Amino acid sequence: MEVGFLGLGIMGKAMALNLLRHGFKVTVWNRTLSKCEELVEHGASIGETPAAVVKKCKYTIAMLSDPSAALSVVFSKDGVLEQICEGKGYIDMSTVDADTSSKIYEAIEKKGGYFLEAPVSGSKKPAEDGQLVILAAGEKALYEAAIPAFDVMGKKSFFLGKVGNGAKMKLVVNMIMGSMMNAFSEGLVLADRSGLSQQTLLDVLDLGGIANPMFRQKGPAMIQNSYAPAFPLKHQQKDMRLALALGDENAVSMPVAAAANEAFKKARSLELGDLDFSAVYEAVKGSKSPA
Repeated sequence: MEVGFLGLGIMGKAMALNLLRHGFKVTVWNRTLSKCEELVEHGASIGETPAAVVKKCKYTIAMLSDPSAALSVVFSKDGVLEQICEGKGYIDMSTVDADTSSKIYEAIEKKGGYFLEAPVSGSKKPAEDGQLVILAAGEKALYEAAIPAFDVMGKKSFFLGKVGNGAKMKLVVNMIMGSMMNAFSEGLVLADRSGLSQQTLLDVLDLGGIANPMFRQKGPAMIQNSYAPAFPLKHQQKDMRLALALGDENAVSMPVAAAANEAFKKARSLELGDLDFSAVYEAVKGSKSPA
């Protein structure tokens, strides 16, 4: 199976490598083309533009940083729309809002192409291990055609119906995750300021009803002030903002998520945006930068 892949950031690179390792023929593109070189060493071809990738491949996957990037790759000069046509499918796995997905869907449908949104739950390590959870919505036939690729990149795929539902589900998931991370950070600070061992707190949490992989994986690094980016904080804050906008649309009061978003915004103002989203801990404890 031959696929195109647009966007080789932390997530996209790992996902494309998994496809190559499982025998897929992959043509890659990234705005900074030098990022494609490692993939070429594993057998990938390079497309000079998104349009060139779509022209070559029946199915093209995109994994981009935010709504503006997702729209630019489709609508700009040499973008996806220039070559999408009947019989070709475009799968956007970026985390965007439902309106962005809908705009892309409508444009691709007008050109005769098929569209699927398929944002993922999971960060760098699950992407590397092929353990993502894929939240797809849109053209059912394209979803079924993409299952072999999804099975390589993820541990479970969900088909959620019409375009927009995948984006909404991903924002709800990331809103909960960001709110939890903020509460977790407050707990670590409170334990420390109360004279308690933070490591003992981690041990206690891991034995109780709120034990979860995020606390288990992030906690030890957080108490060492280590924040290697698996999911950049700036992207978590973007998702909090988009989730709050979804709440506005549906008249849902979200004071917990709103407070968490303020903490992530504070962390960004402290220039922590490129670190892992767990670096919100630094904003909560009042540091100017990680030690």
